[in-house]
Amino acid sequence: MTEKQPAPPSSSPPVTPSKTRNLGDVLQEFGQHCRLMQEELGKIIIGQTPVIQQIFAAIFTRGHCLLEGVPGLAKTLMVSTISQILDIEFKRIQFTPDLMPSDITGTTVLDEDENGRRNFRFVEGPVFTNILLADEINRTPPKTQAALLQAMQEREVTVGQTTYQLPDPFFTIATQNPIEQEGTYPLPEAQLDRFMFNIKIDYPSLAEEEKILATTTRNERTEIRKILSGKLIINLQKLVNSVAVSQYIIQYVARLVRATRPRDESAPKFVQDLVDWGAGPRAGQYLIHGGKALAAMEGRFSVAIDDIRACAIPVLRHRISTNFQAQAEGMTNEDIINRLVKELPTPPIEKFEKNTDNMTNQK
Repeated sequence: MTEKQPAPPSSSPPVTPSKTRNLGDVLQEFGQHCRLMQEELGKIIIGQTPVIQQIFAAIFTRGHCLLEGVPGLAKTLMVSTISQILDIEFKRIQFTPDLMPSDITGTTVLDEDENGRRNFRFVEGPVFTNILLADEINRTPPKTQAALLQAMQEREVTVGQTTYQLPDPFFTIATQNPIEQEGTYPLPEAQLDRFMFNIKIDYPSLAEEEKILATTTRNERTEIRKILSGKLIINLQKLVNSVAVSQYIIQYVARLVRATRPRDESAPKFVQDLVDWGAGPRAGQYLIHGGKALAAMEGRFSVAIDDIRACAIPVLRHRISTNFQAQAEGMTNEDIINRLVKELPTPPIEKFEKNTDNMTNQK
């Protein structure tokens, strides 16, 4: 892993939304910063552009990510490199079968001062950070996995009778190996639903793998610049949240999410046959948030249908459950989502009709 380097002064001005500045200029600068982040990340990570864009989208919408991939695909290196690009605090937890909840959230200890008085003091756990890497999260029992539920949803931790607020910004990036079965504990559906994206990292292409071998086997030190500070990330999160979403997009998202539910009357026949249960309303919220992030990263003012379709698989793949018939036919969650996105019609666009009566009266 590349060691952290002091950040040289950035040549581009910071993105600070202001009332006196044009929103278009702010969005253009935002897109420029995203490109700078991708360039810096490209010094260490070869390829995986869609994965990187989805992680950035989650960061700018206060979301959490679950990365899945076989060993050796640089999942941990990718997250640690992102933490070097962002000038915020980063901590990593290596999940093991003997990890306890207090090892994540923190614990209360009994201290004794110089006068012999004893007082309880709370010692913060590694969850008190800005970027939390939960490495191999499926290797720890459900009791410890559940310690992250409150932190991910409410961004706070309750220890005893006291609730502690987590730093802002805060987001969790968890990793897991999908091919291991022994000594693992699959995440329950309630915790999977806390993740905005379920991102699967695939093998690199031949050209990318050759470049990886060429760059990682040389004894060279790569310097990484810091692009965004914590305060600037918070401002950008507000900027992304202000991207416009039309009623047309909301109708499409609602129809897409409801079409994943086999008992819904709008669900296609293949969904009713192959799916046991579908996505809830939170999926629709994350689809819109993801669409806002993708639109803002490209410097656009509003969300398009293609933005929603680009977020469909990472948002929905861990929120629907296929049945035995789908498994027998070799249909995966991704296949069902792709078919659903392809066949689902877009809502009709309401046409503006002139009021001829009023025009006649005015004459």
